[in-house]
Amino acid sequence: MPRFAEAEGLGPADAEFVRDLVGVLAKHGNLDRFGLCLLHDHFPLAEDEVLVETNDPRARTLSVHVEKADRTEHVKASQWRFVRHAERAGGGGAEPDGGSYEEILLCTVLDLCPGSEGDHAH
Repeated sequence: MPRFAEAEGLGPADAEFVRDLVGVLAKHGNLDRFGLCLLHDHFPLAEDEVLVETNDPRARTLSVHVEKADRTEHVKASQWRFVRHAERAGGGGAEPDGGSYEEILLCTVLDLCPGSEGDHAH
């Protein structure tokens, strides 16, 4: 992934792409379920590491940190990236479609991820 400073955000040239994507999401009833995020990198992760999101709804803060994949208790993915089949090297989470995407950010209701009992606002 590109570093954040080099990652290109959405712009006018992406209008047709976004319309097409919105159409596919609408067709499958997923407009209120999925959106877009800018894929970027701030630092490298080892093959056995995952990014984990936690939040504090009272302080209205989000934090992301690195954990060892085989020791994390964070089991609910909240961000994914699409993977070309040639790039697939056996990493990532369990994908029901055979590997078209991989999990890139995990969280759990133990840490008040969206949808947990302690989360009252989105």
